[in-house]
Amino acid sequence: MIKAVILDDEIRGSKLLQHKLDSFDDELIVVGVFNEPAKALEAIAGLYPDVLFLDVEMPGMNGFQFLERLGSFDFEVIFTTAYDSYTLEALRLSAVDYLMKPVDEEDLQSAITRLRKRVAGKGAQKNLKLEKTLTKRLALPTAEGVYIIDKSNIIRVEAMSNYSVFLLVDNKKIIVSKTLKEYESLLNDECFIRINRSAIVNLTYVVKYRKGDGGTLEFSDGAEVEVSPQRKDLLLQKLF
Repeated sequence: MIKAVILDDEIRGSKLLQHKLDSFDDELIVVGVFNEPAKALEAIAGLYPDVLFLDVEMPGMNGFQFLERLGSFDFEVIFTTAYDSYTLEALRLSAVDYLMKPVDEEDLQSAITRLRKRVAGKGAQKNLKLEKTLTKRLALPTAEGVYIIDKSNIIRVEAMSNYSVFLLVDNKKIIVSKTLKEYESLLNDECFIRINRSAIVNLTYVVKYRKGDGGTLEFSDGAEVEVSPQRKDLLLQKLF
């Protein structure tokens, strides 16, 4: 549901717009109506609107000044005005639309259509950011509780019987009662590789490769881990 706020110094104008927006009640709800810019400044942040229907000409503070006073905001703006001299300024602010009063129902429908697309696009971007954030983190259940760690902080994971030991950049160790194989699919980022039966390593922290049958990797924490001959070619491809 799209949440809308109306700011218009004319009570009649704000009520008329709210009435016209009622025809979109299946997708839009008006969560606030203000006739004084100062009161809207105090309250709008707590309403978390998706769109502000903003009158341009208001005494004491016009619509553009209101946005300047507000500072940063992440909602969309649809200007409403009886004057057509502010179109360029509205475009500069990337407004969804610029509606002339009295608001025509077809123009309002077009504005809502554009608004719907903008809001949907923002939602998709937020979900993508959240998904990216979640894929960069890993939940490790232990007897004490669940640790949430950034994958980038993992130096390596070592097998210990049916347990996995996570060695992190802050010298911390987290022991999880799951096998290494269970984490191999979760640590599928480009920087991670299983180099033998007992270790998955983060190549970001490799400081030296010593030649040998399979070779040996030295890590930033001073540890050395042997590479299985079967994994050597893949390792060298990723390293070099």
